[in-house]
Amino acid sequence: MEDQLQRMIRGDAKIKHKEKWLGFIPRGADTPFGDFPKSMKSPRTPRDASEKASPRKPTPVCSPRTPRTAEDNAVVPPVAGAFLRRPAAPSEFRRFYDRGDLPVQVFHGGTGNRVSWKVDIDKLDYHHYLPIFCDGLREKEDPYRFLAVQGVYDLLEKGRSKILPIVPQLIIPLKTALNTRDPEIICTTLKVMQALVMSAEMVGEALVPYYRQLLPVLNIFKSCNVNIGDSIDYSQRKRLNLGDLIEETLQVLEQHGGEGEETFINIKYMVPTYESSIAN
Repeated sequence: MEDQLQRMIRGDAKIKHKEKWLGFIPRGADTPFGDFPKSMKSPRTPRDASEKASPRKPTPVCSPRTPRTAEDNAVVPPVAGAFLRRPAAPSEFRRFYDRGDLPVQVFHGGTGNRVSWKVDIDKLDYHHYLPIFCDGLREKEDPYRFLAVQGVYDLLEKGRSKILPIVPQLIIPLKTALNTRDPEIICTTLKVMQALVMSAEMVGEALVPYYRQLLPVLNIFKSCNVNIGDSIDYSQRKRLNLGDLIEETLQVLEQHGGEGEETFINIKYMVPTYESSIAN
């Protein structure tokens, strides 16, 4: 069992390392004290152009016995790439945490890890800290991911009347996380959006004017349900099925978006395939 767990950890580390070099995950500093000077060659410095250049294979020339056809000369249309992942830029949460400006740390307890706050949450300036924690939702590396996600839940749980005035400041971090087009990040952001809507009164109504910024990505991935036949989909228990989670989030937005049909009309405008959960 321990060997299998170690193999899973090593496999996950290799995936994260590959995603770093592809640009999907922000790279950290070269050392705990910062990056190497530009005059020094760090282990992450790319090779020289001469080392990186590889001999190109000669372009095959058509034989006179096989003349080109119209299909060979046809130009292949480019791929739109609506479902492709976007590189995630380093978040403000990572920058503030590396500087030691955030009053949080990981507490490794016997029942599991949790966020240990150095100050009372009620005394925090929500205008400053909640947007920073929401900006860290696009992080995929620990401890940034764990502290940002769990920190947002803790702030929303005890925020009460402090949350409604800062809803406009949360739109850009939420939009940036959704625009990464990463299913894992999108699922995390959708769960936070549901918690945000139900954290205080009038928050759902305050989000209605910002549907144009938040819902386009949901419209793209709304039909992302894998057909596995009669097999068991364990992602439903963990709430990782992207299509179902988007449908659930849209229902929460409609139910808490105020009275009347204005909320449904705004959702329908951005997600044409959505059907009202209240009227039905």
